[in-house]
Amino acid sequence: MSLPVLYRDEFMIAVSKPSGMIVHRGWDNDPVTAADIVRDQIVMAPVFAAHRLDRGTSGVLLFALDAETARILQQQNQAGEFKKRYMALVRGPMKEGCILDHPIPKEKHHVRVDAITEFAPISHIDRWSLVEARPITGRLHQIRRHLKHLSHPVVGDVRYGKGDINRYFRETFDLNRLALHAFELSLKNRHDESISIQAPITEDLQRAFEKMNLDFSEYFARR
Repeated sequence: MSLPVLYRDEFMIAVSKPSGMIVHRGWDNDPVTAADIVRDQIVMAPVFAAHRLDRGTSGVLLFALDAETARILQQQNQAGEFKKRYMALVRGPMKEGCILDHPIPKEKHHVRVDAITEFAPISHIDRWSLVEARPITGRLHQIRRHLKHLSHPVVGDVRYGKGDINRYFRETFDLNRLALHAFELSLKNRHDESISIQAPITEDLQRAFEKMNLDFSEYFARR
């Protein structure tokens, strides 16, 4: 398979990662990773992941094309200069936005560290809400953990969500994935230009939203 290219210059490339695919080997022993596809089918040279997305999360994934660019991008990311926007389908009506400051482990089995995420409602129908998440810090499973803390678990989340909800969405809306999408990544490229890279909502999410009559098009059209 190939991955849609969202942005490319002489130093970096961004692709749209599907749900279910890991970024690179080492997180798991999958036969194919996003890094493999970018390296072997698109760039034909080694690549370096500039950040991470969970296996179940779809959306913008950025790679550096050389070690020096990888170092610069990692410094940007660690300094909080990557601006990330995610969309998540969650249980419960989220009527107002909030900024959640709730410590979580930086890595698995580590001590808790500061973690901050800003949330804003997009739309809701019945018991379900579509929300935007903007992580200020970058911790392991931060958005998913924070939404669980707010009693708004992400649909399809087998670790932090609810099994009955996940089964309902599989059976009713044919949604067999984590309903979390990395919609936009903004940063500065090696030319010191501010760029924003967007990944369109995936077909499986869009199909489920349409079956739910959950409106989101106007929100993303005006961003």
